[in-house]
Amino acid sequence: MELSKIEQLLEKYLNAETTLQEEATLKNYFLSGNVASHLQEYESMFSYFAINKAETSTKPIQLKTKKTNWKWLSVAASVVLLFSVYMGNEIHKEQKAKVQYAQVKDVLEMLSSNLNKGNEAVASLYTYEDTVNKILKAK
Repeated sequence: MELSKIEQLLEKYLNAETTLQEEATLKNYFLSGNVASHLQEYESMFSYFAINKAETSTKPIQLKTKKTNWKWLSVAASVVLLFSVYMGNEIHKEQKAKVQYAQVKDVLEMLSSNLNKGNEAVASLYTYEDTVNKILKAK
């Protein structure tokens, strides 16, 4: 093969512009052993590619696939849901108890004020009774 054509193919190869047929031509040229002296540095590169292409590994590849355990996620979500319902119920009970306490307090204050009015009325009756008793004793 003509040396100038090999140099052009090599230039295209280095610029990543070659086709598969042109790369095969370059590979055959550099592996043939009749390489021009100024292209000797590329011979080792193509022989390296050929050696590595033939190389195989006998060691088995073990892929570790990590499976996510969705069962635990659903259990955790259920626990969180139950906890939030329980806490929401407790907060609701607490608020309900505060409202009931406020209502009972208002009713007891109203009762207390009415009892105080009754005590004032009874006190005025005692004053009236004391006055009547004084008048009757004086006669």
